Amino acid sequence: MEFKENQAIYIQIGDYISEQILLGKWNEGDRIPSVRELGVDLQVNPNTVMRTFEFLQSNEIIFNKRGVGYFVSENAHSKIINYRRKSFIEHELPTVFKNMNLLKISFEEVKNEYDLFLK
Repeated sequence: MEFKENQAIYIQIGDYISEQILLGKWNEGDRIPSVRELGVDLQVNPNTVMRTFEFLQSNEIIFNKRGVGYFVSENAHSKIINYRRKSFIEHELPTVFKNMNLLKISFEEVKNEYDLFLK
């Protein structure tokens, strides 16, 4: 995994785990890799992975069974989508709209490109 400089690593790892859940690699109730396993796989400090797990747990995406490991929470899929939609609308969409305005790109042009993309 290649990390971007403009975002905390633990958030990027959280995005990675969230994507795996959205893609169906890990489903509700599934055990996810341990802090150490993920640290080795992603070549990061286990403390960073632990921070990711605490972040995901506080957002009710994963939960801990003491002595057993971390598991995907019930409704994690919908919680991830809600979190990501909110983040997209608050952080990315304003930049998109600004660039559309600066470049004189209409919503119709975007829709046409989107329709082509789907084909």
